[in-house]
Parts: sequence; C-alpha cells; structure tokens
Amino acid sequence: MLRRSVTSEDGAGGATRTAPEAGFGGAARTAPEVTPGAAGNGRPVLQIEDLRVEFRSLRGVVKALNGVHLTVHEGEIVGLVGESGCGKTVTGYSVLGLLPRPQAQVTSGRILFKGEDLLAKPAKEMRAMKGKVISMVFQDPLASLNPVFTVGEQISRVVRVHKDVKKKAALEATKTALQATGLPPTDALLKSYPHQLSGGMRQRVCMAMAISCGSAMLVADEPTTALDVTIQMQILKLLLRLREELGVAQILITHNVGVAAQTCDRIAVMYAGNVVEEGPTAEVLKRPRHPYTLALIECLPQGKTAVELQTIPGTVPDLIAPPAGCRFHERCAHVREICRDSLPTPVEVARAHWTACHWVQETMAGGLETGRDAGGAAESLVPAPGDEGA
Repeated sequence: MLRRSVTSEDGAGGATRTAPEAGFGGAARTAPEVTPGAAGNGRPVLQIEDLRVEFRSLRGVVKALNGVHLTVHEGEIVGLVGESGCGKTVTGYSVLGLLPRPQAQVTSGRILFKGEDLLAKPAKEMRAMKGKVISMVFQDPLASLNPVFTVGEQISRVVRVHKDVKKKAALEATKTALQATGLPPTDALLKSYPHQLSGGMRQRVCMAMAISCGSAMLVADEPTTALDVTIQMQILKLLLRLREELGVAQILITHNVGVAAQTCDRIAVMYAGNVVEEGPTAEVLKRPRHPYTLALIECLPQGKTAVELQTIPGTVPDLIAPPAGCRFHERCAHVREICRDSLPTPVEVARAHWTACHWVQETMAGGLETGRDAGGAAESLVPAPGDEGA
C-alpha cells in the first residue's frame, strides 16, 4: 500500500519539513489513506520505502530494484507478481538481509518492520530476528533443508536458538508447528530425513520451521513451484490458515497469477525492478490498467485454444543498461513518445488502486478508462467472498 507523506523535525533549525513520497519508480506522489488487509486491523507490519538495490558484476552494475514501495498490514497477504527477473525475490531477500555481500548493495530506501529500520540494524541483531519475528519459505525445500539432520532436529534447533529453551520444550514446539501445517508430529516424521519426504511434505516442514518461533511476518518465495496441482492447493490453503488462525502477515512471491488470485488480499505487479501496478486483488485482476498487467492477463490460458494463447513480445530488459523512461516501453502495445524519456508518476485509478503509466494518464485525461472488462480472463480465478478457503 502506498504511504502518506511524513513529517520530521529538522535537527539543526527545528523546522518541520514534508518528505515527498516517491512513486513506484521513484516519482513524487501523495498516497491514500491506509486500507486494512482482509484479516488485519490496518496496522502496518512491514513498510518498504524507495528501496533501490544494485549488484556489482564483471559486466557492470545491475540495477535490480528501482525505488520499490510496499506495505503489508497485520493479517494481510500481499502478492508480488511478475516475470522472472523482475525483482520479486530480491525484494524478499532484502527484507531478511539475505542479499549476497559485498556484491549486492542497498543504495537507498528503508525497510521498516513495526517501525524499526531493518537496514540500519547490525548483522548480529538481524541474525537474531531471522526465523524469530520474520521468516522466509524458499522456493526449493530440498535445497533449503539440511540433508544430514532429521526433520525434528532441524526445527528443534531453530526453536532452541531463538527461544533459549531445553530440548523437551523445543520438541513440543516442533510438534505444535508441524501440526499447524497439517503434518502429524509422529516419531517417524520427526526422525525422517528431507530426502525421505515428498515435495509437499518438505514444503510443509519448511513452513513449520518458519512459524515455530511465532514469526509475525512470512515471506514465501514461490512456495508451490514443482508441486502438482493438488499439493499446490494444500499449500495455498495452509497460507490462508496461517493468516486466519495465527494472524501471520505474508508476502507471497509468484509468477502465477492464479495463485495470487486465490490467496492474496492485494497484488503488486513488478516489472524490471519497479512496482507498476498495485491494488486489491479483485480490482487489479478484473480491471487491470497498466499495459504490463493487461499483457500478463492476456497470457492466461483460460478458455483459449493452443492457437489463441498469447505471449508478451521481447524479454525483461538488461538491468545493467535499463532503458530510459518507463522500463516497459520497448514491449508495450500502447507506447507513447514520452514513455521513452520520462518515468511515469503513479496515479490512483480507483480506490486504493494505483498504476504508473503515461498511457493511462493520457486516457484518463481524455475522460476515458483503460482496462475496463479487460480482466475477463482473470475473473474466474478470483474466489467469491467466503470461498477463499474452500
């Protein structure tokens, strides 16, 4: 959710100044009032402000994130959607301080967790927070789990490190966490090694580890990748249960629009290091505005034959030398001359629904609307009220 301008005291003269909020791509903007998440009370847990990340490589500097803004409220699930290489995982890694050093550098911005800037915390303090108050579920559970330790040993070790409890108490916490993820905490499971479990069971073990210490925030990076559709649905239902029963706020990283539609309260669409559109899930999918969001939805296979399937021309640009202006303009079906030189300022196209696009602004200025009825292919993905956990 976009944030309001903030005021602060000038240390030297004591004068009050207003700090303009940067838009999705760094342009100044004023944000709307905060809208609570579907299961939250509206208080922000995580606030990402103007986050910019670069990677040093032999070819040059990769400008991976270009002024990302995102807010997650208590009990809310926010989806990060986009193609591979758009900056979704880098955003998640930035939150937990997992970016590879010294190659990766955060060049500007803040990441506030309950009002505290995570980027300003020393490494030792951040280590103590990972797994205790903020956790992450990685894309490949087999690579995330240690192959030489049993399931029980791995989860218990996390509990003992963060809670400083005895083995017996840690074992009980481990069983409780496994049960919360739908796994029976039997001795056979506790003594099993990762390779002895199915993909779905391994992913549940990772989730149990993530919530074993009572984390308030969970970052799930493609948690349904390489799982069959029935197991995918079980994992998505688990994410919803964690939200409903434990109040865990979540960022769900996915390239699957259908997964986001069934799980998330809000969606932020990312492209080439920018959030280009953001809003309530049903609003964004039923009435998408940004050309990139429109193109993603056009690629959905619902009701189409193989001949009718669409693709987005071109590829995500090389972020060592990203294009000037809007980073999507080289692939955009609605490109204007201004798009090649000027970064668009985000505008509110509906309540709590923002997009950064010159074409949208031009169309709205002419009294027209973009995106109306364009989300028909995605409407069937959006669950009816009360059906989210069905």
